[in-house]
Amino acid sequence: MSAPRYPFSAVAGLDDLKLALLINAVSPGVGGVLVRGEKGTAKSTIVRALAALLPPVDVVAGCRFSCDPVVPDPACPDGPHAPDAAGTGRPARLVELPVGASEDRLTGSLDIERALTEGVKAFEPGLLAAAHRGVLYVDEVNLLHDHLVDLLLDAAAMGRSYVEREGVSVRHAARFLLVGTMNPEEGELRPQLLDRFGLTVEVAATRDPDERAEVVRRRLRFEDDPEGFVAEWVAAETALAGRIAAARERLPGVVLTDAALRQITAVCAAFEVDGLRADLVTARAAIALAAWHDRDTVTAEDVRQAARLALPHRRRRDPFDAPGLDHDKLEQALDEHGRHDEDPDDDPGGGGPSGGGAPGDGPAEPGDASTSPTDERPPSGEQGEQSGQGRNESTPAPADAAYRPRLFTVPGVGTGAPGRRSKARTPYGRVSGARPGTSGVHLMATLRAAAPHQRARGRTGAGLVITSDDVRETVRDGREGNLVLFVVDASGSMAARQRMRAVKGAVLSLLTDAYQRRDKVGLITFRGASAELVLPPTSSVEAGARRLEQLPTGGRTPLSAGLLRAAEVLRIERLRDPARRPLLVTVTDGRATHGPDPARAAALLRDVAAVVVDCESGPVRLGLAARLAVSLDAQAVRLEELAVDGLTRIVRDVRTAA
Repeated sequence: MSAPRYPFSAVAGLDDLKLALLINAVSPGVGGVLVRGEKGTAKSTIVRALAALLPPVDVVAGCRFSCDPVVPDPACPDGPHAPDAAGTGRPARLVELPVGASEDRLTGSLDIERALTEGVKAFEPGLLAAAHRGVLYVDEVNLLHDHLVDLLLDAAAMGRSYVEREGVSVRHAARFLLVGTMNPEEGELRPQLLDRFGLTVEVAATRDPDERAEVVRRRLRFEDDPEGFVAEWVAAETALAGRIAAARERLPGVVLTDAALRQITAVCAAFEVDGLRADLVTARAAIALAAWHDRDTVTAEDVRQAARLALPHRRRRDPFDAPGLDHDKLEQALDEHGRHDEDPDDDPGGGGPSGGGAPGDGPAEPGDASTSPTDERPPSGEQGEQSGQGRNESTPAPADAAYRPRLFTVPGVGTGAPGRRSKARTPYGRVSGARPGTSGVHLMATLRAAAPHQRARGRTGAGLVITSDDVRETVRDGREGNLVLFVVDASGSMAARQRMRAVKGAVLSLLTDAYQRRDKVGLITFRGASAELVLPPTSSVEAGARRLEQLPTGGRTPLSAGLLRAAEVLRIERLRDPARRPLLVTVTDGRATHGPDPARAAALLRDVAAVVVDCESGPVRLGLAARLAVSLDAQAVRLEELAVDGLTRIVRDVRTAA
């Protein structure tokens, strides 16, 4: 018997999250929910509680793929099923996809036991088959391996899973409610997967002491007596499940008027979202909201609530844009299109599961001129060099437009975390061959190795005689994410030449590239008399962008201190994560006006793949950054090359392998 789960109705607050989940429970075609928020906000608890509220499903008896007995899947591997096949009811499933799951676990694979004992090709279903007509839940979805993301995208888009591997060719239905939770501090989600989620919700712990006390009080009561606590909420859970079932029955009869449709398309156009998926999702969510509130027609309030949940994650133009909607723009679009067609006597109802009020204002649009940082003139080079750490600091300069850098990679073949930067041998990549070993058995290669020796081994039955010498392991080629450590010169010499705008633009472009490649990033700045680890290595490049925007400049240039700090950070990271290989990106003009000779510090980093971005400008160049690159055994790239031609002349490897 499974342990009692915390009831959905007992979760205090989180009205937007409850509403988004209930919309999908009423209409699974909305496309799922992405829950973003800080740790410890009951994201996983409330998602796991949702399954208990879903209506039970009728499945064909004995079908491992949950076929509907009324309309069975004609391509079901366990079929064909007769249209009047015997059915049996069971609760809706909540299937959890672990972040470290293998491709075989997700899609299914050859049944190795039957293949070896019976000599038949039988398919063993995976999690996609188990989630059909239920809920597929991915905790920490932003940390999901890229190859699993690709498979998940295909299944979510087509409603089917295709398996072509190891002599098995199978396709089966895979329609599920996709729910993912993530902490943005641990890294953002790939845009392709982000758009697949129908709705998104930002959650945060309440700051009201009374509400926090109620949350703690309920949780402690549940931990002390789970069965008794669940029993207290049986009536509320039953009522909520009945309301979901009634809303599902009402859903086909809800009318989406032309006026409401104009409002939906006008809102999506106003926020300049890509494609038409946002329009479709908003329409489906608005229809589900009308059914939830026991209405036969979609109202402007339904459109407002649907847009508030369906658009925030689709209007982001890059990973550094803050999620959210401009509430005033939303109201303006609703006012200008179709509201006059609404019945003024309509009571649109509330926004939360119990009919709460309308949402509050969202954050302002990024990029608004009124919020741009002031571009003050930095101090001259002489002033900046002679000033101390805390004097003559310039106001943080804004960044120039980001560039489009080519791919920098770490040479060689690594074994680090899955990503998209450098070559790697990984258990999650593309199968490229087999070799003797037992780590991830390659079945077909093992059988082929054993087949020629069967007569000599005296085989008498139907199965093969396999020895340890026959076993072959799978070799997979993939890509890994690296640790990209930025060491940025923020001294007065940089500010004097008014290079910080260009430097910030270059670093932001490289941060964006790191986001796309699934790297960890860290940021060290040096100025005055010391170096500072502004951003410890993290998967959140958004945090790196925030630190960069507030970066002050001025003071002397302690280049050695920056390099020594980088060496220390990389030493610690090697202990924490030995498999993740680093890439050092040093952004400087090469001048060192404080501290010892940087060549000595550079010697500590010669075994690290590195790039030096030379920020020296003017008609007379001293070539100090180029000398630093030689000391680091790194490639030197001029800042002008980044700005002029987007690194088109830069080779892929930062160092040529010997």
